[in-house]
Amino acid sequence: MKAVYISTPGGPEVLEIREVPAPVPGPGEVLIDVVAAGLNRADVQQRRGHYPPPPGASEVPGLEVSGRIAAFGPGVTKAFSLGDKVVALLAGGGYAQQVAVSAEQVLRLPDGVDLVTAASLPEVAATVYSNLIMTAQLQAGETVLIHGATGGIGTMAIQLAKAVGATVAATAGSDEKVGTAKAFLGADIAINYAEENFPESLKAQNGGKGADVILDVVGAKYLQQNIDALADYGRLIVIGLQGGAKGEVDLGQLLRKRAAIIGTSLRPRPVEEKAVIMNAVREFIWPMLSDGRIKPLVAKSFPLEQVRQAHEYFDSGEHVGKVLLLL
Repeated sequence: MKAVYISTPGGPEVLEIREVPAPVPGPGEVLIDVVAAGLNRADVQQRRGHYPPPPGASEVPGLEVSGRIAAFGPGVTKAFSLGDKVVALLAGGGYAQQVAVSAEQVLRLPDGVDLVTAASLPEVAATVYSNLIMTAQLQAGETVLIHGATGGIGTMAIQLAKAVGATVAATAGSDEKVGTAKAFLGADIAINYAEENFPESLKAQNGGKGADVILDVVGAKYLQQNIDALADYGRLIVIGLQGGAKGEVDLGQLLRKRAAIIGTSLRPRPVEEKAVIMNAVREFIWPMLSDGRIKPLVAKSFPLEQVRQAHEYFDSGEHVGKVLLLL
């Protein structure tokens, strides 16, 4: 089968398509014929040498796929059939024509979503639900601030937060993306971080109140501003380090606000935890996709042979929504 490998850390030019043996599903695993794979920031960080796969995971990048079940390993207890259309959450291996993954991390497609578009869902749905709902316990009436409004995480997070009744503020880097966050995704407040101080702008547009929850993909670069933007008893959830991993915290300010900083990562979690998250996604997110409260947003799709061009496009930051590889 064909699969993408990283020859050495670097830019998109280091991505190589190789012919390799197909994986064999182990105990409790299913084999999936991949139709499409989603690109994520983690793939870019892995390509650059900053985010190696967890021990035992495939070297092939790719954390989410859609496709059809092709075979079963021993001991699979979930009620799947050969040929079922499914999506899967992976620790790696998605940029390949076949992937073996625990059946506990596999879901049938939500009603009304086609097989290619479905590849945009498992990683972002699991990330957003596990962080906004399971970890931050976002409630109706609270204010949530979401950074990276028009990326894959941002587009899902804005829609989910609106669906649960939160007031949604979001940041983006251009007036066009700010407009998209409000007009298309439904954000109540949208802030151009390139031109505005987002803690000040948030409070000015939110009756003087900060954010009860902040979902942050930036990390150290935004640490102080995020703390400034928190309301009393606020929860800052850090899920990405695009802006660096080390920062300085004024603990006094954190204490005065009775606030919390929580760091989470989905990829290295054990299968048992991912199973709980995926079951919650099926019960909570899938119905919202089926009835239109949440709409998947795909910016562009590329054939596998154009994986370098797909990463160049992702790196440009021009996309609104997910970028997909077609296998």
